[in-house]
Amino acid sequence: MVQVKIYGLKTPLMAHADLLSAAIHTAIVEALVYSPEKKFHRLIGLEKSEFIYPADRSENYTIIEISMFEGRSIEAKKSLIRLLFANIEREVGIKPQDVEITIYETPKHNWGIRGLCGDELTLGYKVDV
Repeated sequence: MVQVKIYGLKTPLMAHADLLSAAIHTAIVEALVYSPEKKFHRLIGLEKSEFIYPADRSENYTIIEISMFEGRSIEAKKSLIRLLFANIEREVGIKPQDVEITIYETPKHNWGIRGLCGDELTLGYKVDV
């Protein structure tokens, strides 16, 4: 399972929403050998008074938080981060300086999905990539 929260200023974030979501999902599918149909994104647009960031970032400043089952290799996670920076710059035009990424990993048994504990699910994809 991979869930993504994307935070940014409301107006720029929503203007880029479709391209940004596609760029992120493409990176996840490639780096994590993830099922293309499994797309779980939440875009959280904030007002200027709710989103405080350093002066060396632009209005396109975006925070991406990725929650996923533990088990991916360090190299797979580094590949994901590199692909996210590249895809977002190429497809959306947001510079890496304006993107911050955090990956949170938790054991499958800490997830509840479709009425089951995550470690009881039959997955259509591998986690140990």
